[in-house]
Amino acid sequence: MIDFATIWKYLPKIIDGAITTIELMALALLIGAVIAVPIALMRLSKNRILRWPAYGYIFFFRGTPLLVQIFLIYYGLSQFEAVRESFVWNILREAYWCAIIAFALNTGAYTAEILRGAISAVPKGQVEAAMSVGMSPVRTFRHVVFPQAIRIAVPAYGNEVILMLKGSALASTITLLDITGMAQTIIARTYMQTEFLMVAGLFYLGITFVITRGFKLLESRINQHLKMVN
Repeated sequence: MIDFATIWKYLPKIIDGAITTIELMALALLIGAVIAVPIALMRLSKNRILRWPAYGYIFFFRGTPLLVQIFLIYYGLSQFEAVRESFVWNILREAYWCAIIAFALNTGAYTAEILRGAISAVPKGQVEAAMSVGMSPVRTFRHVVFPQAIRIAVPAYGNEVILMLKGSALASTITLLDITGMAQTIIARTYMQTEFLMVAGLFYLGITFVITRGFKLLESRINQHLKMVN
Protein backbone atom coordinates (compact mmCIF):
# COMPACT_ATOMS: atom_id res chain seq x y z
CA MET A 1 0.00 0.00 0.00
CA ILE A 2 1.48 3.34 -1.07
CA ASP A 3 1.71 5.87 1.75
CA PHE A 4 0.66 9.01 -0.12
CA ALA A 5 0.70 11.08 3.07
CA THR A 6 4.43 10.50 3.56
CA ILE A 7 5.15 11.15 -0.12
CA TRP A 8 3.21 14.42 0.09
CA LYS A 9 5.11 15.37 3.25
CA TYR A 10 8.50 15.00 1.59
CA LEU A 11 7.48 16.27 -1.85
CA PRO A 12 8.84 19.81 -1.20
CA LYS A 13 12.26 18.24 -0.52
CA ILE A 14 12.18 16.47 -3.89
CA ILE A 15 11.22 19.78 -5.52
CA ASP A 16 14.26 21.39 -3.86
CA GLY A 17 16.36 18.57 -5.30
CA ALA A 18 14.84 19.19 -8.74
CA ILE A 19 15.80 22.87 -8.52
CA THR A 20 19.38 21.86 -7.68
CA THR A 21 19.42 19.43 -10.61
CA ILE A 22 18.21 22.10 -13.03
CA GLU A 23 20.78 24.60 -11.71
CA LEU A 24 23.63 22.11 -12.11
CA MET A 25 22.53 21.14 -15.60
CA ALA A 26 21.89 24.71 -16.81
CA LEU A 27 25.24 26.06 -15.59
CA ALA A 28 27.13 23.04 -16.94
CA LEU A 29 25.47 23.34 -20.36
CA LEU A 30 26.18 27.07 -20.52
CA ILE A 31 29.86 26.68 -19.62
CA GLY A 32 30.11 23.59 -21.83
CA ALA A 33 28.75 25.52 -24.83
CA VAL A 34 31.35 28.25 -24.28
CA ILE A 35 34.07 25.59 -24.21
CA ALA A 36 32.69 23.68 -27.18
CA VAL A 37 32.83 26.40 -29.85
CA PRO A 38 36.60 27.07 -29.75
CA ILE A 39 37.34 23.37 -29.25
CA ALA A 40 35.28 22.48 -32.33
CA LEU A 41 37.12 25.11 -34.39
CA MET A 42 40.47 23.85 -33.12
CA ARG A 43 39.42 20.31 -34.03
CA LEU A 44 38.73 21.48 -37.61
CA SER A 45 41.99 23.40 -37.89
CA LYS A 46 44.69 22.18 -40.25
CA ASN A 47 47.29 23.23 -37.69
CA ARG A 48 48.37 20.21 -35.63
CA ILE A 49 49.28 22.43 -32.67
CA LEU A 50 45.61 23.39 -32.42
CA ARG A 51 44.01 20.18 -33.66
CA TRP A 52 45.72 17.59 -31.46
CA PRO A 53 45.08 19.19 -28.04
CA ALA A 54 41.40 19.55 -28.99
CA TYR A 55 41.31 15.92 -30.11
CA GLY A 56 42.96 14.83 -26.84
CA TYR A 57 40.45 16.78 -24.76
CA ILE A 58 37.47 15.30 -26.64
CA PHE A 59 38.95 11.80 -26.57
CA PHE A 60 39.55 11.88 -22.81
CA PHE A 61 36.17 13.24 -21.74
CA ARG A 62 34.21 11.07 -24.17
CA GLY A 63 36.30 8.00 -23.43
CA THR A 64 36.14 7.96 -19.63
CA PRO A 65 33.07 7.59 -17.39
CA LEU A 66 31.53 10.77 -16.01
CA LEU A 67 31.68 9.30 -12.51
CA VAL A 68 35.47 8.91 -12.80
CA GLN A 69 35.76 12.52 -13.98
CA ILE A 70 33.72 13.75 -10.99
CA PHE A 71 35.88 11.79 -8.55
CA LEU A 72 39.11 12.99 -10.19
CA ILE A 73 38.05 16.61 -9.74
CA TYR A 74 36.42 16.32 -6.31
CA TYR A 75 38.78 13.85 -4.63
CA GLY A 76 41.83 13.79 -6.89
CA LEU A 77 42.75 17.48 -7.11
CA SER A 78 42.52 17.90 -3.34
CA GLN A 79 45.48 15.51 -2.99
CA PHE A 80 47.84 18.15 -4.39
CA GLU A 81 49.13 20.65 -1.86
CA ALA A 82 49.67 23.25 -4.59
CA VAL A 83 45.96 23.11 -5.38
CA ARG A 84 44.94 23.41 -1.71
CA GLU A 85 47.15 26.46 -1.29
CA SER A 86 46.00 28.20 -4.47
CA PHE A 87 43.04 30.51 -5.02
CA VAL A 88 41.15 27.80 -6.91
CA TRP A 89 40.77 25.82 -3.69
CA ASN A 90 37.92 28.13 -2.67
CA ILE A 91 36.04 26.68 -5.66
CA LEU A 92 37.30 23.09 -5.65
CA ARG A 93 36.53 22.58 -1.96
CA GLU A 94 32.82 22.90 -2.77
CA ALA A 95 31.08 19.79 -4.13
CA TYR A 96 28.60 21.99 -6.01
CA TRP A 97 31.29 23.65 -8.15
CA CYS A 98 33.25 20.43 -8.61
CA ALA A 99 30.12 18.83 -10.07
CA ILE A 100 29.55 21.78 -12.40
CA ILE A 101 33.18 21.71 -13.58
CA ALA A 102 33.01 17.97 -14.27
CA PHE A 103 29.66 18.24 -16.05
CA ALA A 104 30.78 21.28 -18.08
CA LEU A 105 34.02 19.64 -19.24
CA ASN A 106 32.15 16.46 -20.13
CA THR A 107 29.31 18.09 -22.07
CA GLY A 108 31.79 20.51 -23.65
CA ALA A 109 33.59 17.57 -25.26
CA TYR A 110 30.40 16.02 -26.60
CA THR A 111 29.04 19.37 -27.79
CA ALA A 112 32.32 20.20 -29.52
CA GLU A 113 32.12 16.95 -31.48
CA ILE A 114 28.49 17.65 -32.39
CA LEU A 115 29.47 21.10 -33.65
CA ARG A 116 32.46 19.74 -35.55
CA GLY A 117 30.24 17.29 -37.38
CA ALA A 118 27.62 19.96 -38.07
CA ILE A 119 30.17 22.43 -39.44
CA SER A 120 31.67 19.73 -41.64
CA ALA A 121 28.19 18.95 -42.99
CA VAL A 122 27.68 22.46 -44.39
CA PRO A 123 28.01 22.20 -48.20
CA LYS A 124 31.42 23.34 -49.39
CA GLY A 125 29.84 25.04 -52.40
CA GLN A 126 28.13 27.59 -50.16
CA VAL A 127 31.44 28.47 -48.53
CA GLU A 128 33.09 28.84 -51.93
CA ALA A 129 30.20 31.00 -53.16
CA ALA A 130 30.48 33.29 -50.14
CA MET A 131 34.23 33.64 -50.61
CA SER A 132 33.80 34.35 -54.32
CA VAL A 133 31.63 37.41 -53.63
CA GLY A 134 34.31 38.88 -51.40
CA MET A 135 33.27 37.73 -47.93
CA SER A 136 36.16 37.22 -45.51
CA PRO A 137 36.64 33.80 -43.85
CA VAL A 138 35.34 35.23 -40.55
CA ARG A 139 32.21 36.71 -42.16
CA THR A 140 31.66 33.52 -44.15
CA PHE A 141 31.77 31.47 -40.97
CA ARG A 142 29.59 33.89 -39.06
CA HIS A 143 26.88 34.44 -41.68
CA VAL A 144 26.95 31.25 -43.77
CA VAL A 145 28.54 28.31 -41.97
CA PHE A 146 27.63 28.78 -38.31
CA PRO A 147 23.87 29.43 -38.74
CA GLN A 148 23.51 26.30 -40.86
CA ALA A 149 25.68 24.26 -38.50
CA ILE A 150 23.42 25.24 -35.60
CA ARG A 151 20.36 23.98 -37.48
CA ILE A 152 22.11 20.69 -38.19
CA ALA A 153 23.37 20.35 -34.59
CA VAL A 154 20.12 21.07 -32.73
CA PRO A 155 18.63 17.52 -32.83
CA ALA A 156 21.86 15.91 -31.63
CA TYR A 157 22.36 18.61 -29.01
CA GLY A 158 18.86 17.93 -27.69
CA ASN A 159 19.93 14.35 -27.02
CA GLU A 160 23.07 15.62 -25.29
CA VAL A 161 21.00 17.82 -22.96
CA ILE A 162 18.86 14.82 -21.97
CA LEU A 163 21.99 12.72 -21.40
CA MET A 164 23.37 15.52 -19.25
CA LEU A 165 20.17 15.51 -17.18
CA LYS A 166 20.50 11.79 -16.54
CA GLY A 167 24.22 12.11 -15.86
CA SER A 168 23.54 14.83 -13.29
CA ALA A 169 22.22 12.11 -10.97
CA LEU A 170 25.88 11.27 -10.28
CA ALA A 171 26.15 14.54 -8.34
CA SER A 172 24.62 12.64 -5.43
CA THR A 173 27.84 10.61 -5.15
CA ILE A 174 29.66 13.69 -3.83
CA THR A 175 26.99 14.60 -1.26
CA LEU A 176 24.91 16.98 -3.40
CA LEU A 177 21.17 16.84 -2.77
CA ASP A 178 19.88 16.81 -6.32
CA ILE A 179 16.78 14.74 -7.16
CA THR A 180 18.62 11.45 -6.66
CA GLY A 181 20.53 12.62 -3.59
CA MET A 182 17.39 13.99 -1.94
CA ALA A 183 15.48 10.79 -2.72
CA GLN A 184 18.25 8.70 -1.14
CA THR A 185 18.21 10.90 1.97
CA ILE A 186 14.44 10.53 2.32
CA ILE A 187 14.66 6.76 1.75
CA ALA A 188 17.18 6.52 4.61
CA ARG A 189 14.61 8.18 6.90
CA THR A 190 11.41 6.49 5.72
CA TYR A 191 12.62 3.13 4.30
CA MET A 192 10.20 3.74 1.40
CA GLN A 193 12.68 2.91 -1.34
CA THR A 194 10.35 1.97 -4.19
CA GLU A 195 7.98 4.88 -3.65
CA PHE A 196 10.58 7.64 -3.59
CA LEU A 197 12.62 6.17 -6.42
CA MET A 198 9.42 6.23 -8.47
CA VAL A 199 8.82 9.87 -7.47
CA ALA A 200 12.39 10.75 -8.46
CA GLY A 201 11.92 8.95 -11.78
CA LEU A 202 8.73 10.90 -12.45
CA PHE A 203 10.55 14.18 -11.84
CA TYR A 204 13.28 13.18 -14.32
CA LEU A 205 10.60 12.18 -16.84
CA GLY A 206 8.84 15.52 -16.36
CA ILE A 207 12.03 17.51 -16.95
CA THR A 208 12.87 15.33 -19.97
CA PHE A 209 9.41 15.99 -21.41
CA VAL A 210 9.90 19.76 -21.09
CA ILE A 211 13.36 19.55 -22.71
CA THR A 212 12.06 17.40 -25.56
CA ARG A 213 9.14 19.71 -26.27
CA GLY A 214 11.41 22.75 -26.09
CA PHE A 215 13.81 21.34 -28.67
CA LYS A 216 10.96 20.31 -30.96
CA LEU A 217 9.66 23.87 -30.88
CA LEU A 218 13.18 25.19 -31.51
CA GLU A 219 13.66 22.83 -34.47
CA SER A 220 10.32 23.89 -35.89
CA ARG A 221 11.22 27.56 -35.54
CA ILE A 222 14.70 27.42 -37.08
CA ASN A 223 13.51 25.19 -39.94
CA GLN A 224 10.43 27.28 -40.69
CA HIS A 225 11.91 28.44 -43.99
CA LEU A 226 11.99 24.83 -45.20
CA LYS A 227 8.25 24.48 -44.62
CA MET A 228 7.64 27.67 -46.60
CA VAL A 229 9.64 26.29 -49.54
CA ASN A 230 7.71 23.02 -49.48
